[in-house]
Amino acid sequence: MVHLAAIPHDDVINDKLVSAVKKVHLQLANDEDCFTTSVYGSRFAASDLPRHEMPEHEMPKEVAYRMIKDELSLDGNPMLNLASFVTTYMEEEAEKLMTESFSKNFIDYEEYPQSADIQNRCVSMIGRLFHAPVPPDGETAGAIGTSCIGSSEAIMLAVLAMKKRWKNQRIKEGKPVDRPNIVMSAAVQVCWEKAARYFEVEEKLVYCTEDRYVIDPVETVDLVDENTIGICAILGTTYTGEYEDVKAVNDLLVERGLDVPIHVDAASGGFVAPFVVPDLEWDFRLERVVSINVSGHKYGLVYPGVGWVVWRSAEYLPRELVFNINYLGADQASFTLNFSKGASQVIGQYYQLIRLGKHGYRAIMSNLTRTANYLSESLEALGFVIMSKKSGEGLPLVAFRLPPIEDEDNERNYDEFALAHQLRVRGWVVPAYTMAPKTKGLKMLRVVVREDFTRNRCDSLIADIKLIQSLLEEMDRESVRKAQEFIHKHHTSSGKATHNPPEYLKEKHSLQGKTGKTHAVC
Repeated sequence: MVHLAAIPHDDVINDKLVSAVKKVHLQLANDEDCFTTSVYGSRFAASDLPRHEMPEHEMPKEVAYRMIKDELSLDGNPMLNLASFVTTYMEEEAEKLMTESFSKNFIDYEEYPQSADIQNRCVSMIGRLFHAPVPPDGETAGAIGTSCIGSSEAIMLAVLAMKKRWKNQRIKEGKPVDRPNIVMSAAVQVCWEKAARYFEVEEKLVYCTEDRYVIDPVETVDLVDENTIGICAILGTTYTGEYEDVKAVNDLLVERGLDVPIHVDAASGGFVAPFVVPDLEWDFRLERVVSINVSGHKYGLVYPGVGWVVWRSAEYLPRELVFNINYLGADQASFTLNFSKGASQVIGQYYQLIRLGKHGYRAIMSNLTRTANYLSESLEALGFVIMSKKSGEGLPLVAFRLPPIEDEDNERNYDEFALAHQLRVRGWVVPAYTMAPKTKGLKMLRVVVREDFTRNRCDSLIADIKLIQSLLEEMDRESVRKAQEFIHKHHTSSGKATHNPPEYLKEKHSLQGKTGKTHAVC
């Protein structure tokens, strides 16, 4: 997600300098060094790094590298970030291939034809993994797809295609086209809200309940009307990882004779379900499923950012959305929200697909599922309520919350957010969320089990959770509040953030702004 940043006024910048210290003059060496000593003996190590304006003069490359590297060392450890689905480990050979391709502009098909062909191979492999129809004659166009920056772009493209197809049909029938809507869960990732707002499509939400965190198929189909461009079904919800019942939605549409397309948001589950629960019908085996997106940088096991979107056939991607561009020396069909992009991530995806094969992906996803089951059972033994599914019925993650207080005399002085803040002090990033609207403000924590989250590290997390529980049990409410406030303000990046333009804080147009639902990290 790209953040907006405000350009600060000079007065604001100068106010942050410790003026009194700057005025102190000591008799120290001030030679114009030629960088013959170490990096830390150069004048650059004793100066502020440029923050707001380009410097007038250059610095040696070794110094620039070390100074920036030292700055980045203050970032968190990606391996301890259990909030994100995004891949944090790739083999050295994959990294080498990707590094060697940094300079390739993927969009230049004439100059880099093999990179373009590698994308086509990936689209074919992923489409077949999702049971995309393949024409028997080999000449008729079958399923089509493209790479994207991530699932957010893929979803934007899918929504555009559904809206344009709906609009074309309405115009053909002489009906109005001013009220398009899309049916989706209130627990969708924020990119769905963006797509609806950016492309002026009304959101018709299926709300969760205190004990149901996915869409209800009947309620979903009941919301469909003549202005519905499509239905979003999620293969692995952001909060609990549960798979929505795509087949039940599909069957109801068929039963009622409703020609409404389903788009499956398989951002996280698209590279899990085919290997862990291959008999689960959620993809192009279902006749109303017309498009699917998947994130290569999540369980596709590639560094960010790469995503994929596949359509059942060209019928579902209106021709007028695709541009044939004669640019950089070759004709090319383009359906993207951007243009130039590096080839590295696509090449990284191809490496993983052929390096691991189906057997390798199955082995990794099976291990992740076992680790998630183990963590889930361990947390349950500590008294937590488990909200996620086990044994492959959802993503390899664990969503959990504190048990309800049954005895009013034994009031608990801390909540899930206090627990998350204390874990942060131990180095772990385990997010606490307020669930989707109409769940009575239900709070939860979520641990994403990624490829590099081993059983040994899982044991360390369990031990720290147990330790922190004991600590919080001994603290009174005011002490918990003060500790939480201190950690948030001084230990978390969000608490110390200064880049947010004040004009855009506390918006009221999203589900988070209107209901208090947390936009979960993806």
